[in-house]
Amino acid sequence: MLSVAKVQRRNAWRYYVRGVAFGDGRRPVGQSLKGALEKAGLPPGVWMGRGLAALGLTAGQTVTERQMELVFGQLRHPDADRIERELLDGGADPATARLATVLGQPLEEIERRKATPLLALDYTFRPQASLIVLWARGDDHTRQVIERAHERAIATALRWLEDEVAETRWSSGRQHAKVPGLVIAKWRHFDNRDGFPLLHDHCLVLNRAQHPDRSWYALDTVRLLQHVVAAGTLYTLTMTTEVCEELGLATVPREVTPGLRPVMEIAGVDQELIDWSATRREQMAPVLERLTDQYARDHGRLPDERARHALGWWAAQDTRREKETPKPLEQLLAWWRASAIWRFGQQMVEGLLERCRALGAAIREQVGPRVDTALAAVDVAAVVFTVRRAFARRHVLAEARRHLLETLRGRAFPPGLDDYIADRALSGHSRQSTVPKPGRRIPDADQLFYTADFTEPDRWWIASTDGKPPRESSRYERARVASLAVQNAIRAARTPPAAAREDAPAAGHTEDHQDQASDPPHAVDHPGRDAVLTPAQRAAAVQAHQQAAMPEEHLEGRTTDPATWLRTPENLERLAAFTRTANARRRAFEARPKPEQPADVVKPADQQHHHRNRLDHGRGASRER
Repeated sequence: MLSVAKVQRRNAWRYYVRGVAFGDGRRPVGQSLKGALEKAGLPPGVWMGRGLAALGLTAGQTVTERQMELVFGQLRHPDADRIERELLDGGADPATARLATVLGQPLEEIERRKATPLLALDYTFRPQASLIVLWARGDDHTRQVIERAHERAIATALRWLEDEVAETRWSSGRQHAKVPGLVIAKWRHFDNRDGFPLLHDHCLVLNRAQHPDRSWYALDTVRLLQHVVAAGTLYTLTMTTEVCEELGLATVPREVTPGLRPVMEIAGVDQELIDWSATRREQMAPVLERLTDQYARDHGRLPDERARHALGWWAAQDTRREKETPKPLEQLLAWWRASAIWRFGQQMVEGLLERCRALGAAIREQVGPRVDTALAAVDVAAVVFTVRRAFARRHVLAEARRHLLETLRGRAFPPGLDDYIADRALSGHSRQSTVPKPGRRIPDADQLFYTADFTEPDRWWIASTDGKPPRESSRYERARVASLAVQNAIRAARTPPAAAREDAPAAGHTEDHQDQASDPPHAVDHPGRDAVLTPAQRAAAVQAHQQAAMPEEHLEGRTTDPATWLRTPENLERLAAFTRTANARRRAFEARPKPEQPADVVKPADQQHHHRNRLDHGRGASRER
């Protein structure tokens, strides 16, 4: 999982220099960063990225406190003190010597425009909750496997950002160029603000990159922020796959919030253990409920998905408290073990890995390391279209990675399969909606937007059985229904095997053959798939999901009938009270004496006839439109 925060000029950078670099804790006054880290048993920060060569740094080199202050606090060269001293000794004036150490536009010029400089982006990578529990309660080998996979997944995601996303910008954003590399400082943390396990890394990406002419420019941070979800799914897919392959584990979906996308957790890690480590969610729950109620009163409706994310952020800020002094990992591991055994018992805690391996072996026997790329492309296109309507390649690529994570359950896959599924979804089930305008620059491939010809799935209401009000189906739930219906339609429309298709029309047979031959070696189809769709069958399958029945898996423990919610005992009594109050008000209103009306007032019958004519006229006009 990946989250991003901005590091800005005013006071934010001080938090990262003094707090993040010290495990989010409070460093003793007057103590150096190196000494404080050694005393607390915390690993030092290290440099990453291909842009380090331009600064005279190497990957894996330790980040010093002075380098943090110069690079992320002043946007200057990490060795600015030496460079400035040499220039002064050579006769340069102080202003010229200082300007020679600045990376790009000086901060003073930005602040003179009354703008707040953006110094860096903080990419925070953390595994799923079940992997964190395994890391905290596993043996040394399990912990090493998870940490190694965590590091490799971070490197893979950051390298993808360097290769495919990162660009510099200048001339007020009108000019762009690819960057040779990024400058990144990484810091490893072990626990959350309550002292419970939370393995995560802060990767501070400097908002400067060197142009081929050796000058420094700001990054196009809009592009980096737009690709956060795609980078996060790549990290999660890479890490989960490596851990499952190394330890023989598998994943299962876990619904965290009803209606939202489930999280793929390690099979065998009980919900109780996840709740034990996820103390922040338990603290945020009552605050989030209060904010949701206030939102409903202010807007007259329940929050949508975007609003729920915003309310969750506010709940996290309201419950955020100061972190205590960091402790060494060995001390934390001992305390976590004692806490888990006291709460769940030694048998449940000590046998966690064996239980996960047993369930993982059972799942891996049922799930083969193969992907039906035709169904994967349809699934990705249907989900992205239903959720977003208009989408870019980055959205499709992120959904393709989620599809592999949910389909393979932790099994390995050939490299490049996510890109192939995304390209196939765009070419076969989407159409470009961005129209280049004459006289303007043609948009880059990742700036094009697409849409699809799917029919929008109908909405429905999901009423819980515990007496709570019904909620409208989320976009993700409607997307899953649309996707599964399309896949079922495609499976039903499969043409017979090649031996039985000898009499088929030559044109359709040729196109099917070309479609199969165009698959690259890494596009592994399902072994039971013996044919592909003709163009007419594909078009019919795309339009068939609107009439398909809802899969039963979406109805387990729920009901789509709002009347069921009204028939619960609590709500029957509540409804009866509302009815009694309404009847009492109606009788009181009817008992009031009616005032005498003047003669020129329209009679009730004429008034009803007049309104009836107006309503009929409106309905007829709406039909004509």
